[in-house]
Amino acid sequence: MRISLVNAPWRKEGYYGVRAGSRWPHFEHCDDNYMPFPFFLAYAAAVLERAGFEAALTDAVAEGLSDEEFYRRLAASAPDLVLFEVSTPSIFTDLKHARKTRELLGPDVPIAFSGPHQEMFSPLFLKKAQDVDFVLVGEYEFALLELVERLRDAKPPSDVAGLLYRDASGEPVENPRRRLERDLSMFPWPARRLLPMEKYNDLPGGIPAPSLQMWASRGCPFRCIFCAWPQIMYGGATYRVRDPEDVVNEMLHCIDVYKMQSVYFDDDTFNIGKRRIQTLSRLMKERGVRVPWAIMARADTMTPDMLEAMKEAGLAALKYGVESANQELLDAAHKGLSLQKVRETIKFTRAMGIPYHLTFMFGLPGETRETAKRTIEFALEMDPDSVQFSIATPYPGSEYYRMLDEKGYLSSRNYEEYDGYHRSVIRTDALGPADLEDMARQAARAWQSHMLRRQLKRSPWKAVKWAMRYPKRVPVKIRQLMGKSE
Repeated sequence: MRISLVNAPWRKEGYYGVRAGSRWPHFEHCDDNYMPFPFFLAYAAAVLERAGFEAALTDAVAEGLSDEEFYRRLAASAPDLVLFEVSTPSIFTDLKHARKTRELLGPDVPIAFSGPHQEMFSPLFLKKAQDVDFVLVGEYEFALLELVERLRDAKPPSDVAGLLYRDASGEPVENPRRRLERDLSMFPWPARRLLPMEKYNDLPGGIPAPSLQMWASRGCPFRCIFCAWPQIMYGGATYRVRDPEDVVNEMLHCIDVYKMQSVYFDDDTFNIGKRRIQTLSRLMKERGVRVPWAIMARADTMTPDMLEAMKEAGLAALKYGVESANQELLDAAHKGLSLQKVRETIKFTRAMGIPYHLTFMFGLPGETRETAKRTIEFALEMDPDSVQFSIATPYPGSEYYRMLDEKGYLSSRNYEEYDGYHRSVIRTDALGPADLEDMARQAARAWQSHMLRRQLKRSPWKAVKWAMRYPKRVPVKIRQLMGKSE
């Protein structure tokens, strides 16, 4: 059997969609180059290949394929099953792709959906989506394998946990949710040879490209109300780690085979378990990992000695998720994060000379204009090397979606608007969607001003060249000072 696993095209004028591999599916401007690695698809392909099945893996987003190019490649692969990884904001596009795939390949080639769209984890979805034959719930690699085995053997998939399907009468059936695989050694390394490895790009702190994206763990033990993957893909606050030896083996293999110049660990939370982190760092040094690497981390699980061990092993940058500069908002969002600890951690991170990226969002429970302004001020005070400001966007299946739905605070149920950059689909007690969008714009302007002032101090000529190249990104007051005002 041949299985086609796909991340289908998703775009709009001037933007490309980021779906597979992203905890936050959204649109990126066409001038940007961020591209996440499609972890679940690549792991699923590897699981299938290890079991003797043929897998074709197409990342149309990373390759920039048009719809027509994508369909030609799909037809040429002559699949016996097509698996789409989908998302909430792209779901209408995903359903259109399923419809076209049905027309292209005919009724005998089943179509499966997977990914973090909670609303398809219900029999009602299959009643409406007639072009979709199967839905794989949450972490789906081994559920997909069992489904393919049943199809090969012409057996019903009634015993495949984590699957929705139609029975012989055509009625949707929901099997029990699958238990997570606790032993991550059961997963082979992702099938990277099937993908355009040079296209994947996430370079915190300016780590060099081409860069390898990896996981050293799955899940997160914390319970942030807004975070999609732990709640939807993993079904709760679970945390599983890989054997450090295997992690280093994969690093060295991929650096050698794909000529990678850096590594980024895109775990939900990388820096949990002091002994594990120190072991991993020691092994990197002993085994001769010679490229810089970066991580996604929590500020309150970091200690100076952990950070020092990682730095000695090649850590070159990291990301900290802060979200708000207001302790009451963090507590209401079940973030479990102390702002005092954030300040302390950023202080010793800066002292060690490690570049850091901070993430913030507007629209958590209790947000007001005053709390949003404090967040902007805090972000500038912490002076990160880079920053992300977003608008809280609750995906169905998350605790925040449930909370907002109960209060009547969802301003839109059009999932195409669940972007998180430019559009707000929620309100708080004090702020409406337009207010939250305005705060995000204010934050972007404040950051651009801060960044330009910082660059002027460090390298005036580079700052002037940047301003001349991107005049629209320069705040009006600074354009006036530079003689750039219209």
